[in-house]
Amino acid sequence: MTSALKPPLARNPTLNVRCGPAYRGSLPRSVEALKKWHARLPDSPAEEVLDPAMPIVDAHHHLFGNSNDEQHYRAQDLQRDMAGGHRVIGTVYVEAYQSGWRQTGPEALRPVGEVEMIVGLAGTPVAGVQGACQIAAGIVSSADLTLGESVAEVLAAQMEAGQGRLRGVRHHAAYDNGLVGRFIKHPPKPHLLLDPAFRKGLAQLPQWGLSFDAWIYHHQVNELTDLADTFPHIPLVLNHVGGVIGVGEFEAQRADVLKSWAMDLRNLALRPNVRVKVGGMGMPVFGFGFEHQPRPATSAELVQAWQPLIDTCLDAFGSQRCMFESNFPVDKQSCGYTTLWNAFKLATRSLSPDERKALFYRTACATYRLPELENAADRMGAA
Repeated sequence: MTSALKPPLARNPTLNVRCGPAYRGSLPRSVEALKKWHARLPDSPAEEVLDPAMPIVDAHHHLFGNSNDEQHYRAQDLQRDMAGGHRVIGTVYVEAYQSGWRQTGPEALRPVGEVEMIVGLAGTPVAGVQGACQIAAGIVSSADLTLGESVAEVLAAQMEAGQGRLRGVRHHAAYDNGLVGRFIKHPPKPHLLLDPAFRKGLAQLPQWGLSFDAWIYHHQVNELTDLADTFPHIPLVLNHVGGVIGVGEFEAQRADVLKSWAMDLRNLALRPNVRVKVGGMGMPVFGFGFEHQPRPATSAELVQAWQPLIDTCLDAFGSQRCMFESNFPVDKQSCGYTTLWNAFKLATRSLSPDERKALFYRTACATYRLPELENAADRMGAA
C-alpha cells in the first residue's frame, strides 16, 4: 500500500466566500460567556440521560488553565460536566494548550510538566453519579517529534513522569493556509507528517510502546495515509474524524469537501494500524454553526448534523476501529456534555450491542491499553 505521496501544491483560497457568521476560532466564547449561554438550556432536566447503564470511556478531553484565565477547564469542571448522569468510568487525557508545561529548563523537556501535572491531578478515581471514574487513565502527551532521535530523552522523562499512564504522543500537524490557519496560535510547518526529521522522531515511539495521535484537517488525510504505509507497526489515531473544515473558503464547497474527505478516509481505513476518534464535530471549524445559536444544541439537532460523518467513519473503519470522544471543553462551544453523549447514543441505536460497546469503550481501551477499564465495563454490561 505504499503511496509515495508528494506534498500537494499550495492552495489559493478565496477568503471572502463565506455565507454564515464569521469564524472566530475554536474557543469563541470565554468560560464566563459559556456559563451564561449554557444556562439557557441546562443539561438537566432539559434532557434525560439515555441508556444510563452504558459504560463510557471518554477517549479524548483536555484540562488546562486556572479560574483566573479567560479560558480554562479544570478537573472539577470536567467532574461537574460528567455529573449529568452518563456512566463515564474512565477518560483519556490528551495534551493541549501547553497546559502545565515547565517554565524553565531545556525547551524540549518542558512538555514533561504536563504529564506531571495530570498525574498529580488525577492520582485516584473520582466519585461519579454512577460510580468511580478514573480521569486520565491513559495520557497522550506532547513531544516535538522533529527532534528526531533526540526525542527519546523527552519520551523517557515522560514515561517516568506518567507513572504507568503514558500511552501515546501528539504533535500538532493541523495546518491550513486559509482563514482557519489565521487562528492557529502555534502553526506547524506545512506537510509536517512528510518531514524526514519528524519521521525520525516518530520512529522512536515503538521502543516505548506508544501510539501517535494525529490532529490534522481533511485536506491532510492523504499525508497520514502515507505515514501509515511507512510505519505500519505504529498505531496511529486520527483525531476528530479528520478535521472537516466547513468555514471560510470551504463553506461554499461543502459537498465537494465531504465527498473528498469520505474518499480519503476510506483509503486511510485500508491501513490496519489506523484508528479514528469520532467526535470533535462540535468545534466551530466544522461549520455547523451551533455556537452562533441563542442556546446550545439539543441531542436531536446534533444527530441531524453529525450522523452523516459518524456513518462514514463506521462504514470505513468499522466499530472495532472507531471510538467516541467528547473533546471537552472545546466541543462545549456547541453543546453540553450530557447532550453530546446522548447524541452519540441516539446515532447508534440501530447498531448491535457489541458494536456499541466497541464505540463507547472497547476500542478506546484496546487502543490505549486499558484492560482493567475494559474488564470493568464488560462486567457492568453483564450485570
